[in-house]
Amino acid sequence: MQISEPGAASERRLFHDCAEQAVLADALGYQGIWAAEHHGLYEYAHSSAPEIFLAYVAARTRSIRIGHGVTLTPGNYNHPIRIAERIAALDILSEGRVDWGSGKSGSRTEQDAFSNDPAKLHDEWAEALEMIPRMWRDDVFEWHSERYDIPPTQIVPKPVQRPHPPMFAACTNARTAELAGSLGIGALNFAAGTDAELAAKVAAYRANWDAAAPSAYAKTGRYVCTPTALVLEDDRLACTHGFRGARFFWDAMKEYYAYRDRPTGRLPVPRGDLTEEALAAAMAARSEGALTAVVGDPVRARETVARFAAAGVDELALVMQVGTVPHELIMSSIRVFAEKVMPDFV
Repeated sequence: MQISEPGAASERRLFHDCAEQAVLADALGYQGIWAAEHHGLYEYAHSSAPEIFLAYVAARTRSIRIGHGVTLTPGNYNHPIRIAERIAALDILSEGRVDWGSGKSGSRTEQDAFSNDPAKLHDEWAEALEMIPRMWRDDVFEWHSERYDIPPTQIVPKPVQRPHPPMFAACTNARTAELAGSLGIGALNFAAGTDAELAAKVAAYRANWDAAAPSAYAKTGRYVCTPTALVLEDDRLACTHGFRGARFFWDAMKEYYAYRDRPTGRLPVPRGDLTEEALAAAMAARSEGALTAVVGDPVRARETVARFAAAGVDELALVMQVGTVPHELIMSSIRVFAEKVMPDFV
């Protein structure tokens, strides 16, 4: 939920636009929609209450899966009991369509806002990952550790999917993708790197996943990548808006994740069209460049998706809603991709 020109009216419109995009995706046969959880990441992500948005989407759709990509899982963000309750309630109301991703955030803006100790976030996330599926499984849940002292408690409701919704972890690099594999859960990855680098990451994930034997939850073996995307019949139009949007997406993310300060106010990132030279270079690099975006006409899109498939990726979570791309073009892209690209890969 990005906004390149923020304001009360544009933010309000954004939420309704995103819901409309999800409804169209459901009608066209997309498998799932994912919603992030972020706090204070002005312009980059206004999705601070994904449980509300996804419940609204679930009520307006029939078949599309409803994904938390991801819930911020350490206790200062969300107590594990509250996560278990919310995911189970959404699974009931969606009739078993929930995919649950977990993460901890690498942004100081979010870490500091919730008084987190960055050195403890990983262990807090890992503990919650053990606790939450046990809450879904056990009639009476009890847990005692340095962080939590939970007496015997009946955690309700229980999810429709048994033993629980599929589980995923946010992955930002090869190390965290291997970790997700070692835990036996699905991997939600930023799309970045060459074909060979991505294939190596997928192979390492699968090798670790094959050896994983979790005791608290069932295994989920899906490797998902998140490229920015815009697919239109007009290749140049798609590239003009798609690469501009991809630049905004990555530059805005870097402001919150790559630097040590905590930005406030408008982000110092470009929002206008690429220069003719930069656009030509981006268009020319699509066949051999890094796998970060699915941008162009259906022919080009099919070529890029085939490269992801050849690297071993199971699914693409297409980031079409980026801050500088108009809603009307996003709707067109959702339709063109469904009609002209998806049939080759299902």
